[in-house]
Amino acid sequence: MSEEIFKEFDVLQGDASFVPGDTDTSAEISELSKQGYQLLKDNRIEEAKEAFNKILSIEDNNNYALVGLGDSERKQGHFRTAEGYYSKCLDFHPGNNYALFGLADCYKAMNQYHRAIDIWEQYLVHDDRNITVLTRVADAYRKVRDFKKSKEIYLSVLDMEENNSYALIGLGHLHYDFKEYRDALYYWTKMLEKNEDLVDIRVLTSIGNCHRKLKTFEKGVYYFERALQKEPGNFYALFGLADCYRGMNQQFRSIEYWNKILDMDPDNKVILTRAGDAYRNTGDYKTASIYYNKALDIEFDVYAALGLALICKGEGRYEEAAERLQGLIKGDPRNFRFYIDLSDCYIKLNQKAKAIETLRNVSRYGLRSPAISDMLARLERS
Repeated sequence: MSEEIFKEFDVLQGDASFVPGDTDTSAEISELSKQGYQLLKDNRIEEAKEAFNKILSIEDNNNYALVGLGDSERKQGHFRTAEGYYSKCLDFHPGNNYALFGLADCYKAMNQYHRAIDIWEQYLVHDDRNITVLTRVADAYRKVRDFKKSKEIYLSVLDMEENNSYALIGLGHLHYDFKEYRDALYYWTKMLEKNEDLVDIRVLTSIGNCHRKLKTFEKGVYYFERALQKEPGNFYALFGLADCYRGMNQQFRSIEYWNKILDMDPDNKVILTRAGDAYRNTGDYKTASIYYNKALDIEFDVYAALGLALICKGEGRYEEAAERLQGLIKGDPRNFRFYIDLSDCYIKLNQKAKAIETLRNVSRYGLRSPAISDMLARLERS
């Protein structure tokens, strides 16, 4: 249960009408229930389970105990087991809000978003202005890519509570997921303005990522640097800075941050390849080759293999580059980048007919690329 749910539960627990049976039994169940939930809040989960099971030994199907056991299992990540307790509670106590809430959270954790939505909507029948639940429903609709419904619910939360953090963050993620980066930037920036001192580092990196996508790299650097001030070594901030400097064509700065990531994660194949690209773009082919080969030693990576082909091309070894590119095309015939570089190798080798044939082959796979069309048109005119 969330902290808010615990508070609500404490209020309900003070009402004797919620505990059936004779006075002594009711008092014992009430005391065990209080103990169980306090232990659960203190993260003493096994002791909490003991308290809740004692209640069940006194009264079968007690709603407090079943929900408490569900919460205990959910807190341990045992979502299937927790689901069983919540469902059993609902069998005997239909409409129990705590069981509904817990069950929906279990479905969410198991990525069963449609089932989670169904349960949360049952909860909202009893309390349609519960902001905690509304934001969860909006999150679930976002996960199943129902943009309209998700946005509608997030905005309804903002109508009830202007500048609600969860709704602003959710709207940012929603628009980002649908590649509406300016709108995502609006909501995340608003979140930052309202919570300048307490802002989560993820908001800073999210704003930085919007600027990366919008190619406003200088602005992105500012937010990623702020994130690093809060958490030196944060992967997303380091990655964002490296990529922003790459976008600004400041390859040496980019290399600095790729290597900082590799200091923490030396076997990261993607970062090794990115660092290789940065070294290659500075003309340091020797170091670039080392990074590409390290990546390939871990597992085949098409971009590392492409990088080695481009090094061959950059060093004037066009036949070797062409051979490598032909191999890449066999493995991924729909990547138009390979055809452009292969055609360029043939041009450098004075094999114009092969260059034209290579570009014409692209149409066999239904690929359409303005760059390929323009290159083919120039070759055919020359």
